[in-house]
Order: sequence, then C-alpha cells, then structure tokens
Amino acid sequence: MISFSSFKTLVFATGLTSLSFVAHGQQSSTPEADSFGQCIERLQQEARDAGVSERTTVDILGQVKPLERILSYDRNQPEFVQTFTGYFSKRVTDWRINKGREKLQEHKEFLAELTKQYGVPAQYLIAFWGLETNFGSYKGKTPIIPALTTLACDQRRSVYFSGELVQALLLLEREELDHKQMVGSWAGAMGHTQFMPTAYMKYAKDGDGDGKIDLWNNELDALASAAHFLQNLGWKTGYRWGREVIIPEGFDYQLAGKSQPQPLSFWSQQNVTQVGGKPLGESDLKSALLVPAGHTGSAFMVYPNFDVILRWNNSEYYGIAVGHLADRINGKGTLSKPLPELPNYTLVEMQQFQEKLNQLGYDVGEADGILGPATRKGVRAFQVTVGLIADGYPSKETVEAVKNAPVEIDDAKNS
Repeated sequence: MISFSSFKTLVFATGLTSLSFVAHGQQSSTPEADSFGQCIERLQQEARDAGVSERTTVDILGQVKPLERILSYDRNQPEFVQTFTGYFSKRVTDWRINKGREKLQEHKEFLAELTKQYGVPAQYLIAFWGLETNFGSYKGKTPIIPALTTLACDQRRSVYFSGELVQALLLLEREELDHKQMVGSWAGAMGHTQFMPTAYMKYAKDGDGDGKIDLWNNELDALASAAHFLQNLGWKTGYRWGREVIIPEGFDYQLAGKSQPQPLSFWSQQNVTQVGGKPLGESDLKSALLVPAGHTGSAFMVYPNFDVILRWNNSEYYGIAVGHLADRINGKGTLSKPLPELPNYTLVEMQQFQEKLNQLGYDVGEADGILGPATRKGVRAFQVTVGLIADGYPSKETVEAVKNAPVEIDDAKNS
C-alpha cells in the first residue's frame, strides 16, 4: 500500500508491490498540451471541491508541467523475473542489520514508548524503515506534485492518482510545506517510510511533539507514523510475523501456500518443527507454510501479522525480508540453509511456461510471468503427475518437463 521500492522487479511471490502498475497492452503516451491542460482544469476543480485553497490550486497545480519520464517508469517491465535468492540477498544485508541495530539503540527509549502505545515491537519499525529508504539515506528525488499530476492525467490509473494528488495538495497546506521540497518516489511515495499522500494525511503522527509532522526530516515522526499505521492495519500485539521452520522428508508440499492456512497444531502433526527441532506447539493460531525458493531453500511458517506486513507491501518476498530483518536486528541468527542458486528466467520464458501449463490443462490464469498462487497451484499439480517434489517452484527440471510434455488433442473438437 505504500512502498514502490521494489516495483521494477517482478518477483516469485503472490504479487507485485501492492501499488504496482505494470501495463498490459494499454500504452498511452504523455498527454499532449491541450489534453493535459484540460486535465489540469479537471484536477483544479477536484482540488477546490476537496477544500484546497485557490492560491494552491492556481499558483501550484496550475503551473505543473508533465514529467515524461514518469510514464516510462510506470510502463517498465523487467527483462528477468527475480528469484527469492536474488531479492532476499540484496535486502537482508549485513549493513542493514548492523545499521538497524544502531538505530534500535539510538531510539531505544522512544521506541519502547511506541511499542507500549501501538503494540508494534521496535525491531519491526526499524526493519520497515531499513527496507523502504535505507534508514532515510535515499528517500527519492522526484517532485511529488508534478509526478502525481502526470499520472493523474494518464487514463490507466487516473482515478487513483487524482485522489492522491488532491491529498498531497491538502497535505502541503496542512503542514505548510514548500512544494519544491516535496520529493520522493516517481509514484508519489514520500519520506523515511515512503508514505503515499493519503497514508500521510491519515496515519502520520507528530512523534517529537513540535506541532508538525515531517516524514522527510524527522526520524521520530517517521517511526511514530509507521507504528500508528501498522496498528491500524491490524497488527496483533504479542505475536511475531512468522519463523523459519524445518520440513520433514516425505512432506506433502501441496499443503504449502498462503492461501491454505491451518491451525499451528496441524503443522505440528505433520512433523514440521522450529529450526532447532522444538515443536511448533498445539495452538489454534492460523498459520501458512511458504517455500519461496522451492524445497532446496528455507521454509517459513507465517502468522496473521505477516498479512499485516503484506498490507504495507503486497509481496511475500517483501514480507519475509521484513520479518527476517527484524529478527536479525533483534539478535536472532541467520537462516539455517544457504540461499540456493536458482534459475534465472526471462519474463518471456516464464510466460511461455505458463502458457504451456494452461495448454496441458493446469489452469494458471493469465500468462503474465508472475509466479502467483494460481501458477504455484498448477505447478504443484503438474509435479505430482510426473513424480517431482510438488513444491510449486519452477525448477529447471520442472520447466523442462513441462516443455517436453505432449499436449493432448481433443478428437471431439476436430471431428
């Protein structure tokens, strides 16, 4: 819902970042002068209706010029599909762990107050901050008002970005900001925690009590805002995000997937254990098993707070990275298994793989190159039929087997 930090990379997860905008077919160009001018007039009226002052509506919004590069970012698709290994190794780094521990100590007392007030443990706030902007070292340099205006005048996501633009203008007035200093991501995310304008208006908090909310320059405001946001997303106090687990030999991997939660006691009955061999327990807490790198990589048991993380950024890779980074910042150890070397597929290769699965009768939905729940389910079903470990991961062996599998011809259709 907030982050655009990982937009340019398609991941093997349940989806892209929750506000990702990969175009499929519709490739509108930057609006020409006349149509852009008409769009500005429309946006000015929407701003007035929402209570934005005439001065801001005319002197700021009325002077905006389109940013051509924004739409090229919006349409960008990567050549390769990134693996869990590639994603995780670039985000859970020694630098982020060490810097996170420094920040945890630096703001120790303030973070303790936030945990008491909002119920979110400090290490998670630090982990989100680290993944979003490297603890504020890179918050983006794109001017927010022109970027949002450009996207609002593009038909593909006009309604959404028009709303965000109006909220950005209201924010500018509420916090008495200089619009030239309102910079962030190309899609409008701002500050240490990369809040979109709507989230900034609704959830941002004055952490240091100075009467202003400055997510660009004030770390305490940013941390308090993150805590408040996570609380409102439904964070369950006293529960962790999940944990790495050990899966026994002969395990039925068709049970895996976030869409198939079970009570924790169920997984204990399947002999899934904590990394050290301790049982998971007999709780009725709903939990799901994820195997993002296939059976050769680490497995993770995720709990309801993992879903809260996904409401911040709807990518399972992101959720696992946040959770594990938080654990590491809090003193926990590394993963029990080294990150496996995984195939480096192009987007086209993955689309062809999905198309062939559909032809074979394994419905994986649109061949979009994204390894979402439907594709994983189809892959598992195929792997069962050919005697492969049904972990839902497109290993080289699985892809080759799909490629070589004959497509049955329906005689009835050809008679």
